[in-house]
Amino acid sequence: MIEVLDRIEAVPASYPDAPSGLSTEAAAVNADMIWQRIEGYIAYRFTEREVKWIVEGPGNWQPSLGPASVTAVEVWQDYAWTSTLLNASPLGGYEIKGCGPYRITADVGGMTVPEDVNEAFRRFAEYVADASVNSPTSTSEQHTVGPVTMEFQRPVNWIARALQHSGAADLLRKYRRV
Repeated sequence: MIEVLDRIEAVPASYPDAPSGLSTEAAAVNADMIWQRIEGYIAYRFTEREVKWIVEGPGNWQPSLGPASVTAVEVWQDYAWTSTLLNASPLGGYEIKGCGPYRITADVGGMTVPEDVNEAFRRFAEYVADASVNSPTSTSEQHTVGPVTMEFQRPVNWIARALQHSGAADLLRKYRRV
């Protein structure tokens, strides 16, 4: 059975542009931060970067991120990484016959951003930009209008749950695994 020991994902040179249709407040939110949160939640990458997996076999292995194009496969042998070849697996991916460990390098990403992912970006950005919830250090707010004072409470982890609360996570569900 394959065990993934490590995954090293390089930071891309850039992220996709923010989609159109954002409010002024949402457009002011750092788009790279939004893309980092979205890509951290799903198994697809939209701009190309290098990813290395260290795996031990034997078994069938597939990249956990996509789209992926394997560029190098090495096995740890005699205290050094040595180039090797892997056979295709009947299930997709690669068949690893020995125990390894193996270092598999791939170029990952480069696909066009689907419209539902752009919509998830919009929802998440609008939620983060919303004036009633935009302070990650504050868990309560008071608003006074005339003689009426209202206090709003929110959980301390509201920003960590923003993908779910904004509805973006529902749109991203089908992108969670390759």
